[in-house]
Amino acid sequence: MADQTRRTAFITGASRGIGKATALAFAAAGYDVAITARTLHEGDGRDDSDSGEGRTIPGSLDATAAGIEAFGVQALCLQADLFDRASLERAVATALDTFGHVDVLVNNAVDTGPGSMVLISELSVEQLASKLTGNVVSQFVVIHALLPSMLERGQGTIINVTSHAGVVDPPAPAGKGGWGLAYAASKSAFHRFAAFLALELGDQGIVAYNLSPGFVETERQLVNASKTGLGAYQGAPPSVPAAVAVWLADKPEALENGATAMAQKLALERELHPDWRVKN
Repeated sequence: MADQTRRTAFITGASRGIGKATALAFAAAGYDVAITARTLHEGDGRDDSDSGEGRTIPGSLDATAAGIEAFGVQALCLQADLFDRASLERAVATALDTFGHVDVLVNNAVDTGPGSMVLISELSVEQLASKLTGNVVSQFVVIHALLPSMLERGQGTIINVTSHAGVVDPPAPAGKGGWGLAYAASKSAFHRFAAFLALELGDQGIVAYNLSPGFVETERQLVNASKTGLGAYQGAPPSVPAAVAVWLADKPEALENGATAMAQKLALERELHPDWRVKN
């Protein structure tokens, strides 16, 4: 029988970047953690982004799980793909079977394939549809699969990792310091989820937030910065939004249900993370 008193988190896109850092942060806080991603084993990950050229990128579920278990909690690796709805539903079902419940969902996974950093004149209908599937529909699939269990228990926290790109205009075209329409439009749609979850289900124990990480120096971003035109920006480490995600889960009274948490601002104001802007 699963221990119903254990705190549990389900984190998507956890093989690297913000997802990995978030999984480790929840483990450090004492949560058992279920993690999903496409890359199960180290060395199998490929950069399929506009600038990635299919190169190998570090990170895997295996590596993240080892880091989780180093904190003395349980890790559950669940290989899943945003474009395979059945794999997402199986991952949720397995997590519930294993843990008995999920206290916190961090909807972090994002479609990294082509189309995020291209101009409208170069954007295909298929790429736009792919972004909407990978960055909106797939996140709803996970929420939809987890909600019945959360509602039955009368509690659950949903943290949706959105993006500033979904709510503001870019400062320049894609490739010159800005981003593409497809990415922005998909993140804009996803940004609407938290408010609706809070409005419709807040009185049934559901707490939902948008987590806007700001510019973060993930493994992929550091490699591709010059090609994407974003190399001039100084980013925060992935541990910054990770720290804020744990704070949101553990301090539900800190922000209004349905609100957007600006990760870098909150991390500094609440002293949730050392100041990464200080260079040695």
